[in-house]
Amino acid sequence: MARIAIVGSCITRDLWPLREAAPQDLLYVSRSSLASLLSSPAPGYRAQPDPPEGLTRYQHLAVEADLLKTGLAQLIAHRPTHLIFDFIDERFDLLRLPSGALVTHSFELETGGYLQQPALAAPQAVPRLSVAAYRLWRQAVVDLAELLRMTVLREARLILHSAQWAERQAIPGGGSVPLQGHPHIWDGRPADLAGHNRMLAQYEAHFLASLPQAQVVRARPEHRLADPEHRWGLSPFHYVPAYYQDISRALAALGVEEAAASGV
Repeated sequence: MARIAIVGSCITRDLWPLREAAPQDLLYVSRSSLASLLSSPAPGYRAQPDPPEGLTRYQHLAVEADLLKTGLAQLIAHRPTHLIFDFIDERFDLLRLPSGALVTHSFELETGGYLQQPALAAPQAVPRLSVAAYRLWRQAVVDLAELLRMTVLREARLILHSAQWAERQAIPGGGSVPLQGHPHIWDGRPADLAGHNRMLAQYEAHFLASLPQAQVVRARPEHRLADPEHRWGLSPFHYVPAYYQDISRALAALGVEEAAASGV
């Protein structure tokens, strides 16, 4: 049976039916840039037993995994047969702590009050579309390639879920129109859609050049449409059902037959 690990976002995780508990054969590492995932832990941060008000337990655990850098240990312990990456969560800026540790400035980190803790004081912002962020990310890919070579993760089939933000949205009855409204990283933090798509293309090209064994799955361009009826709301990376069906079929061809696009 396939054992799946995802380092990415809901565009891949949502291929599996949402349940209260994740299937035992599925590990999902999210809200973490590769640059943050491969960084050192935030010094002085201690795990909290309960999530802050307004966050689910899963959201809290995802933030703490990014702060404590437990994601890599989880991946190795999971011993996946298939390791899937997507880079949609690379939309978040990075924060560099005085120690040099990197943290992903996710919505959950911001709204959960984690940045008020002394261990996370005085961070330096590294804007996602900056040259500095790209350099940090390129080094993380180098580190990732070495990690894959030196651990049991080398046995996993490496898969890149190639994705771009949608520029158009579906309309009732078929067809599409330009995406309505200005995209945001989160409320009050607007995003440059074209800039993020250029970044994603750049990241993917570098990832594949560094890890040529990775196999690519992608949806047909005509299915890269934002879905106003998506369970998570309208967003340039919340796609129509046909998008997920394309990805599900492509993953099944690589031995990931458990992925199911029903209900997405």
